[in-house]
Amino acid sequence: MEQGSAREGVRPAYAPGAFPRAPADGRMPECRVPEQARGEQAGVERAGGRPADGEQARGEHTHSEPPAPRVVQRHSVRGQILDALRAALVDGELVPGQVYSAPALGARFGVSATPVREAMQRLAVEGAVEVVPNRGFRVSERGPRELAELAEVRALIEVPVMMGLARTVPAHRWCGLRPLAEATVTAAAVGDRAAYAESDRAFHRAVLMLSGNEQLVAVADELHRRSQWPLVSGPATRRADLLADASEHTALLDALVSQDLAVVQALVREHFAGADR
Repeated sequence: MEQGSAREGVRPAYAPGAFPRAPADGRMPECRVPEQARGEQAGVERAGGRPADGEQARGEHTHSEPPAPRVVQRHSVRGQILDALRAALVDGELVPGQVYSAPALGARFGVSATPVREAMQRLAVEGAVEVVPNRGFRVSERGPRELAELAEVRALIEVPVMMGLARTVPAHRWCGLRPLAEATVTAAAVGDRAAYAESDRAFHRAVLMLSGNEQLVAVADELHRRSQWPLVSGPATRRADLLADASEHTALLDALVSQDLAVVQALVREHFAGADR
């Protein structure tokens, strides 16, 4: 789950359904909505924001003509540069302790120094970089202790919420998160750390959003992002580590669909315990 983890060993990958107890016929529970719930859930949002069959998405074009091209505004460029810089941080392309100038990074991305400087200022607010007067921005150096502290705070926030949701959210709502869990597996399988970081946060956001507490979601997501920055030293996150974390997402959904609270609790604790290793 965490890009910055410095683990001594590889946690075992949990194949989807490895934890939940299987029915007598040996098959794992399927994401099927009970008959009585189907009518109630018609038109209800699904993960990814896709509308129910037969409904038109808001703003969707109903004719065959393509929409008029949009003019890229400066704030859009800044947003794209911010995303690129965050990906470079996760991938380790921006090395902790190194100083980077806005003009040099602008040349790298093919833009002026202004949107880079604005994006870097945002990263400075988040704590990812430090402003070095007349030189540029230094990538923050983080150690295992900071990573462990972030994992502890995240666990204090997310674990009670997840356990509460496990007791109240019906099985068919968890089924809507299956594509998000599978996206983490896809990114982990090819070792794409930046894509995994985004899909990992998307899955956790979707789970926490079921609580209806937007402030909690925002705080947890920011802590999650910070936990994904690389450590100042240590090996890069291995693909096996990513696969182990991703498999916990799918195993967790299997347990939630099966309403196996004991397994849910064990998986959630393991998921956050692995974040500080």
